Amino acid sequence: LIKEEAEEQSLKQEQEALPEFTAVCVKSEEQSSQTEPKEEQQEELIREEKTGEGGEKKKRRKYECTICHKSYTTNQNLKVHIRSHTGEKPYSCSVCKKSFVQKCRLNKHSKIHTGERPYSCPTCDQTFTHKADIKKHLRSHTGERPFSCSICKKTFIQSGNLNAHMRIHTGERPYSCPTCQKEFKQSNELKSHMRSHTGERPYSCSMCEKTYVKKTSLKEHMKKHTGERPYSCSVCQKTFALKDYLHVHMRTHTGERPYSCSFCKKAFILSCQLTAHKRTHTGEKPFSCSICGKKFALTSGLRRHTRTHTGERPYSCSVCEKAFSSQGNLFNHKKTHTKEKPYSCTVCQKSFGQSKVLFVIQACLSNLEISPRPVLT
Repeated sequence: LIKEEAEEQSLKQEQEALPEFTAVCVKSEEQSSQTEPKEEQQEELIREEKTGEGGEKKKRRKYECTICHKSYTTNQNLKVHIRSHTGEKPYSCSVCKKSFVQKCRLNKHSKIHTGERPYSCPTCDQTFTHKADIKKHLRSHTGERPFSCSICKKTFIQSGNLNAHMRIHTGERPYSCPTCQKEFKQSNELKSHMRSHTGERPYSCSMCEKTYVKKTSLKEHMKKHTGERPYSCSVCQKTFALKDYLHVHMRTHTGERPYSCSFCKKAFILSCQLTAHKRTHTGEKPFSCSICGKKFALTSGLRRHTRTHTGERPYSCSVCEKAFSSQGNLFNHKKTHTKEKPYSCTVCQKSFGQSKVLFVIQACLSNLEISPRPVLT
């Protein structure tokens, strides 16, 4: 009997609890119906983030750099970016030990050592290491110059060339030398300039072992061995190894001198000529000999001077194999073989092989106030 009463009491409690349970379930459904629009809004927000203007698909950039707050689509891209702050370069070349931030850059660099040049131009048969290089080169044949200056409308083959050109208008020189504070428009110009202080000449000729500061200088030099001169002047038909040489040469016909001195207004064909000329006003001599400390206004002067310490004579005569420390001395020596005497006196018409000989004689005669005897015919 007691058992039956307990069962009845339990059943009664369950029935009383049932309405309360149902109410809870209804409440839960109401909450669920209220949260549904929020989920739809969230999905719509994600859809908007993935879709750009015009309905184009756009990847979410959810990985953000904690240092500069730049964002990336993948964690791997963020990791690579972080190395620009830390300076980490985990991939190094097994040949020259140069290190890189990305493996793809190391693979690209390795082709310098292997000599691999799989891309060839169908027009001139010139070969290239990378696909991007041949794409740029082909524009030299097609004449395509897709990048134009918004100020002077000058056009360029590469976007990098346009960016460098824009600094002519803005005057911006963001790269400065920590040694002499000289400023440059491009980072590669600063890198090359730094070698004038360190003496580093990393590019060497495989045929004559001559070394250079710039890779372009080595490329120019190699054409002396190959004899290649693909660019010709439309006025005088003179040929040149490089397009830049032709461009500068054309100024001799047009009379253009785009670089003028702010001190004396003297104008020059080349910017390097103006830079060297300005030092005659400022007295600046930024290049010093590491052995004796003597200073020079030009790197060429320092280079010639250094040979007085090393005894180097890189210029040799092709006729008698006599060697010289400067190209000018070799040039003058060659006249002893050709018997060429291009410098003549305006008074007596006597000719000389070197201009300095004529200059010294004329200076002596001027100081002594002696007129030379006319040459009898």
